[in-house]
Amino acid sequence: MAIHFFSEETPFQLKQKLNRKRWLKEIAEGENYSINELNYIFCTDEYLYEINVEYLNHDTYTDIITFDNSEIEDEIEGDIFISIERVKDNASKHEVSIEDELSRVISHGLYHLIGYKDKKKTEAKLMRSKEEFAINLYKKY
Repeated sequence: MAIHFFSEETPFQLKQKLNRKRWLKEIAEGENYSINELNYIFCTDEYLYEINVEYLNHDTYTDIITFDNSEIEDEIEGDIFISIERVKDNASKHEVSIEDELSRVISHGLYHLIGYKDKKKTEAKLMRSKEEFAINLYKKY
């Protein structure tokens, strides 16, 4: 199992990396998945915007983009890009702590790799409940 955290074009450095890795492993195992290779890349709005335009043809800013590289069922392999600027703005907008919003977005990417969607209203509702579970789980670490 390899979980890596990188920063691109931002001074942000994730704290408590070992706890984050344990937490992500616990989430995956709770869904009957194992993590083979998982990369989190924390970046700026502009960095993520360029990825969104180039790879997804979306001309919008977003907080997260997830690329699934898995080839084996029930095994997670992927790259998750997260805009720290969006995380901070969303935390302020939704009146939650930056730490909780960061946990929400980090888990959101993992849940996408597990197979959860969020385009339809019912899918989004289930995704929100999974994120809330993950946020509360991380508070135990």
